[in-house]
Amino acid sequence: MIRVSLIAVGSLKESYLREAFEEYRKRLGSYVSFSLNEIREERLSPSPSPAEIRSALEREGERISEAIPPRSYRIALCIEGSLIDSVSFASRLSELSASGASSFAFLIGGSYGLSEAVKRSADWKLSFSPMTFPHQLMRVILTEQLYRAMNLSGGGKYHK
Repeated sequence: MIRVSLIAVGSLKESYLREAFEEYRKRLGSYVSFSLNEIREERLSPSPSPAEIRSALEREGERISEAIPPRSYRIALCIEGSLIDSVSFASRLSELSASGASSFAFLIGGSYGLSEAVKRSADWKLSFSPMTFPHQLMRVILTEQLYRAMNLSGGGKYHK
């Protein structure tokens, strides 16, 4: 069975986001072994300098890197990543699985994104949109798209 790890900075604070995330996480259980690893978000001053932000991202990045399971295919969610549609996302994951990838680590940063080191170490940089979304909402969007991809690859009817 494919293993999917979601490594995300911070925790879901809003109950409606937790409920939506848990619903798609439950649905994914039919297709993959799914785990969530929440990384502690660095505290910043009310008006952080670029250097303070960079330093915080580096510390978060170190914790993200330590949490990635060995031999995982690393997928960093970042705005400068490639844009693809849902069908292409499903196809790409299927192709990667067929070529031997059995463990995927999806990486979601905090409100300032991911460190440059984490992005450089990624096997694939993926963007869901040129728009900016709250990092907490991205968990819900990602798990829905993963469910859609697995259902689509399995011949299900969820994707219309």
